[in-house]
Amino acid sequence: MAGKNVIELTDANFDAEVLKSDLPVLVDFTATWCGPCKVLAPIVDGLADEFAGKYKIGKLDIDDAPGVTRKYGVRGVPTVIVFKGGEKKAVHVGVTNKDTLVKLLES
Repeated sequence: MAGKNVIELTDANFDAEVLKSDLPVLVDFTATWCGPCKVLAPIVDGLADEFAGKYKIGKLDIDDAPGVTRKYGVRGVPTVIVFKGGEKKAVHVGVTNKDTLVKLLES
């Protein structure tokens, strides 16, 4: 599943872990049945380990968290959304590389 520094996000813990976080948070909206999500997963896991303490990295299964998924209008997976100060700051839909994700976090 997720790497050791990846937070498993749900409808129940999303506000506390993401919106109230003091750190910028990258949320990987994913699904177990999604092939491209499986390609992106090790990249996200690597970011979580590399940037532990600087950024929070979380994964949210869209099938297990329909409320958050609907709230942020996620219609395709993988979708990555970066939150800072409780607000959505950057979005990327589809498979991407580490450099693009780092740029989203640092923007």
